[in-house]
This record gives sequence, C-alpha cells and structure tokens, in this order.
Amino acid sequence: MATALHHLSDYDSSSVPDASNMCFGIVVAEWNAEITDALLEGTVKTLEKHGALPENIHVKTVPGSFELVYGAHQMTLHGGYDAIIILGSVIRGETPHFDYICQGVTYGIARLNTTSEIPVVYGLLTTDNWQQAKDRSGGCLGNKGDECAVVAIKMAKF
Repeated sequence: MATALHHLSDYDSSSVPDASNMCFGIVVAEWNAEITDALLEGTVKTLEKHGALPENIHVKTVPGSFELVYGAHQMTLHGGYDAIIILGSVIRGETPHFDYICQGVTYGIARLNTTSEIPVVYGLLTTDNWQQAKDRSGGCLGNKGDECAVVAIKMAKF
C-alpha cells in the first residue's frame, strides 16, 4: 500500500528470489486502460528484472475489474503458472457500484487464495479519483505493478 512512508516501487531487491525458472499469469482489466496498461508495464518490467523470461509471462485481458476473478480462476485451472497477478483499477463514482465491484473482486481473489494451489496476487487499485490512480500506476507514489511482481515472485517461491 502506498503511503507517505512507503513508495510502491521501493523494495530491497536482494530479498527477491531469482524468477528465471518461474512462469507467471497476468490478468489485466481493459477498463481504465491508461491506468491498467501502466500497471502491466511495471509488472512485466519488474518480473523480467528479476529473471523471468518474456515467454514465461502470459497476459490475458478481461473487460473490467469484476471479471478479474474469473480470469484468475481460469488461469489457476489451465495455466501451469507459479503465480498469477490480477491488475485493475476501480475509481469511486457517484453510485455504490464502486463498493460492489471492490468487495466482489476482493472476496473472489481471497477465496481463490484459500482454494487454489497457486498464489493469486491482488493488484486492484481502489481509489477515490483519477489522480490517485495515476499516482499509484507510475506516478509520484510508484507503480503497484512493481509491488505485485515482487509479491508474485516471493509467493511462487513460498
């Protein structure tokens, strides 16, 4: 989580295992593409920085954040991945839609993590406005994608 005390892209790289023999699935939402594309770029760059081969990074897209759960579930069943990362962005609006989507995705990914043999890393930005999403997808608070990649590598090694 980005705070005034923690930048999303700051981590001790010496504590990250070698990912050269790992395979990763990434499910990314098309909704808020400017944000999710930046998250994806950060994720892939960080996986490769730690040794993941490009051919071992498989990206699938889904229309929106709610569909991330289905996409991740399919990857747990059919992919042969060491870890799966979901990437999405939900920005608060004027209706309760934000709450339903965030709650549904959070519950769905938590459930996958308790029922699957493969770790599923939660990379859903849940922000109050566009600027907060930009700040967390490569802006002044770093890139949540970097953090997700590091978590995926560490959890795959777990």
